[in-house]
Amino acid sequence: MNKVNYQKELDKLIEKLEQTKEVPRLFLHSCCAPCSSYVLEYLSEHFAITVFYFNPNIAPEEEYRKRVEEQKRLIEQLPAVYPIQFLEGRYEPEEFYSRVRGLEKEPEGGARCRVCFELRLEEAARLAAEGGYDYYTTTLSISPLKNAQVLAQVAMEMGEKWGVAWLPSDFKKKEGYKRSIQLSSEYDLYRQNYCGCVFSRQKEE
Repeated sequence: MNKVNYQKELDKLIEKLEQTKEVPRLFLHSCCAPCSSYVLEYLSEHFAITVFYFNPNIAPEEEYRKRVEEQKRLIEQLPAVYPIQFLEGRYEPEEFYSRVRGLEKEPEGGARCRVCFELRLEEAARLAAEGGYDYYTTTLSISPLKNAQVLAQVAMEMGEKWGVAWLPSDFKKKEGYKRSIQLSSEYDLYRQNYCGCVFSRQKEE
């Protein structure tokens, strides 16, 4: 299967928005403040964004709470052309563990991660549809460790299921990841050394 350049698709969409002067509403699932930094800087020039923080995979709870607060702080401090709102989802770790049961030994980036993507993106798509948003997407593709093609496939499936358009994106393109590191330094953001779940943490230890 040929790889799709989702950044080019996003470039075309933004060019069209600039011509029509439209400002669509975007429901943006965020995994953490550092990953969202570049995405918010970039997209807030073209969209009215609601950041949706839904990550029941994160452990322990203290880590989860720390990341939530950093996300809120970044939104408060980051200049934005159009408003950025914040919505926190439920934090029920058992929801994640029940979904990945039997996949504990899977390598990072494998079947367990896809199930985790499905869990988080389905909730994002559902709420985006219920809220009447024009698009939804996720910050997850900014990570060099995340497969943008798999993320896109999952996101499109969930968008079709719930009736909301996925905003094509691969935020690691155009040096997005590098910019996120620069912004993290500028805003003194807490940068965790593992993705979020206990399995990714064990890998780092």
